[in-house]
Amino acid sequence: MSGHSKWHSIKHKKAKEDAKRGNIFGKLSRMISVAAREGGSGDPNNNNTLANAIAKAKEYNLPQDNIERAIKKGTGEMAGVKFEHMTYEGYGPGGIAIMVDVTTENKNRTAADIRSIFSRNNASLGESGCVAWMFEKKGIFTIDKKAVKDYDDFMLKAIDSGAEDIEETDESYEIKVEPAMLNEVKNNLIKNGISVKFTDILLIPKSTIKLSKNETEKALKIINALDDYDDVENVYTNLEIEDRMLEEIET
Repeated sequence: MSGHSKWHSIKHKKAKEDAKRGNIFGKLSRMISVAAREGGSGDPNNNNTLANAIAKAKEYNLPQDNIERAIKKGTGEMAGVKFEHMTYEGYGPGGIAIMVDVTTENKNRTAADIRSIFSRNNASLGESGCVAWMFEKKGIFTIDKKAVKDYDDFMLKAIDSGAEDIEETDESYEIKVEPAMLNEVKNNLIKNGISVKFTDILLIPKSTIKLSKNETEKALKIINALDDYDDVENVYTNLEIEDRMLEEIET
């Protein structure tokens, strides 16, 4: 399984635990506000990015009042702050590549904090472009496994819809496509009776790196620290973790 899917699966479980403690609500609200502002509409029927952000927020039980308030902040109906997008690149333990997408209202504070997280975890920030070439942008459709009754039929319909690649995680199937094909493939999936849970455009590593158990633990430590930071939207890495090693680390 690729580094993308493995980390995506780990992150999903972690987010579920964070949601129980309410730690993820701020990130979800920020995501909705940005989607409402940048998508040009506070109506999810006319803003696919906002619809996807709301769907994710509801999965983690973000209260409806929070969702509506976040939308109003994004559209300017309610006083809020102006967020900026930034991307940081660097190298982690064992030489893995790390890319971090953030949304912040205070870029100086965020820059200092991200640099500190890298420094504390024996990692180093690099200049723009230093690891970006190791990743490629892909459209990802997440399909809930519970919604798939016949695996072979699902695979055939996904391929017929234009799937470039299909990967399996603990709770879902992930269909990979070229970003330019996102809307076309999504419409085909729906026509073929495949229910899409989430739609994302993510950075996928072109190749992955396997590390020793000790180095993998160190790598996961900084990845988790970055992901825990409020301003961070996504963390991308080319680390590949085998199931056996992950089980040993978790136990």
